[in-house]
Amino acid sequence: MNNYIQLKKEEFDRVIEFFKKDISNIKIGRANPAILEGVLVEAYGVKNPVNAVANISVSDARSMVLAPWDKGVSKSIEKAIIEANLGVGVVNEGDKIRINIPQMTQENRLDSVKKVNEKQEKAKISARQLRDEIKTSIEEAFSAKEIGEDDKFRFIKELDEEISKLNDNIKELRDKKEKEIMEI
Repeated sequence: MNNYIQLKKEEFDRVIEFFKKDISNIKIGRANPAILEGVLVEAYGVKNPVNAVANISVSDARSMVLAPWDKGVSKSIEKAIIEANLGVGVVNEGDKIRINIPQMTQENRLDSVKKVNEKQEKAKISARQLRDEIKTSIEEAFSAKEIGEDDKFRFIKELDEEISKLNDNIKELRDKKEKEIMEI
């Protein structure tokens, strides 16, 4: 692998990690603590992530239980989840909060798949931008006579192969997520 790709290897990994994180909170019709990522709870005058103020456990395929570390923040947790508009049922049982995940309709499933496809397209755009950046570096090195023409074409071919692998990885993750969503 050429050094132009090596220098940007971390960015290749970041594209994949961001895509994984981006699609992790899309509803799949089953209880998944990842849907609570991004929900901030007002506690002690500061906004905290839900997992910082409560223990989250999945009790069955359609429900999760949140056990607040401090019972005084139960109302704040309930309010934050309702305001996040996640499409879940929230029941405050005093010492714990139960979250019920409704059964997904076919329309909801198709909408979720559509969201995954949109996020896949964003990841592919990031990959293309990364490719353009690296290709520009290679062409600048060729113009500055740092590399020869054969090296330039070999490096660009290697770059295209790496981008192809990255796009295949993104597609594989997308297909896996679609299968989870469409599974009844």
